[in-house]
Amino acid sequence: MAGKRRIAFKTLGCRLNQYESDALVSEFRHRGYEVVPFHEKADLYIVNTCTVTNQSDHKSRNMIRQAIRRGEGAAVIVTGCMVDHYREKLLEQEGITYVVVNDRKSSIVSLAEAHFHGETATPELFSPDRFHFPTTDLSFHTRSLIKIQDGCDNFCSYCIIPRVRGRAVSRPVEDILDNIRKVTDAGSREVVLTGVNITRYQYGDVSFEDLVEHILRLPGTFRLRISSIEPEGFGEKLYDLFAHPRLTPHLHMCLQSGSDAVLKRMRRRYTVKEFLSIMESIRSRYPDFNFTTDIIVGFPGETDEEFGETVRVAREAGFSHIHTFKFSVRDGTSAARMEPKVAEQVKNERSRVIREISLQNRLRYFRSMLDKTQQVLFEKRGKSYSLGYGEHYLPVAVKGKIPANTLTEIKLTGIEKGGREPFLTGEPTQKDRES
Repeated sequence: MAGKRRIAFKTLGCRLNQYESDALVSEFRHRGYEVVPFHEKADLYIVNTCTVTNQSDHKSRNMIRQAIRRGEGAAVIVTGCMVDHYREKLLEQEGITYVVVNDRKSSIVSLAEAHFHGETATPELFSPDRFHFPTTDLSFHTRSLIKIQDGCDNFCSYCIIPRVRGRAVSRPVEDILDNIRKVTDAGSREVVLTGVNITRYQYGDVSFEDLVEHILRLPGTFRLRISSIEPEGFGEKLYDLFAHPRLTPHLHMCLQSGSDAVLKRMRRRYTVKEFLSIMESIRSRYPDFNFTTDIIVGFPGETDEEFGETVRVAREAGFSHIHTFKFSVRDGTSAARMEPKVAEQVKNERSRVIREISLQNRLRYFRSMLDKTQQVLFEKRGKSYSLGYGEHYLPVAVKGKIPANTLTEIKLTGIEKGGREPFLTGEPTQKDRES
């Protein structure tokens, strides 16, 4: 019976959501279910939602409606952060079979099995567990996401995440190391640490920096990447660890604003000077180190002068990519009550300015990397090229067909500006040609 069941997923939002969906997909496959694209006919549709912005809510609602329309009698499970934010409203929505909060997301496969066997089951019958997810299949992605932490205690004035993901909690060290052993033994060549606020990792006497050190000591031929982090909870020890050849020289470190006054209203726990000093400390040791960041424009009360400070920092810091968000009111946060609100047309223009700076920075950084080499992990193949990412998290395209999940040394030779984002081009070095 199970072999005939078709399951379709739609995942929105962050890498943590993606990790959790990937793990659930892997478990469904192991139990004999067929996982199909979201637009196809299925017996069960699962929508893993995001609620970080109004746009996220809109996308999540749209995907839920699509699942209900396509289902025609199929079961629909809605989970993710939007559930923890709007659970009562979703429970009332016709067409949704189960509403599953984040704490019980790992029980979705068991819930689906009970449903298909005609058993009476509700999500509340399963014990909450934020980390009880199976190992993700290597066939799903080239890079293996590893969840090390969940929740956040920072309570930034604009952020709904502590409300929908809960307080910070860390995964046991040995569970993480065992997860990494399994994915690398299966052939994964890159491991990415993910969570809500991973630098707050603390399990017993093991800090985030200690955990990174433990991972780098594991045997194997993988490389380690750190996903989005806050500029806190680390220092000299992490700087030293970046000398390890396995730890990739890239950090997505969240700035949010280049104005200390705005950062204070956001309840961020650092100053612009402190943020930039971290970048300077790392770049003084590793000059090509790649920094990317997030910036919010149009925060309540953001003046032209304060935005000008952000523009200056965005240019001077040289982030190779800036993920730009327009401030979005989230009910239940203190920023929702702050005045004055910034007009939408002003937010649109400020967003455009930051995106343009991001593109200029990206091209400048790409040019600085020309004639240098990257260990590129190839992920996709087109008709005449292969695409992957170097250790600095640079997108690189090479003519010819290189197998996915292959690490190859590439000399960077050019820049292409096709599509929405530019990318680098290159060719295998003599060493890899000979091998």
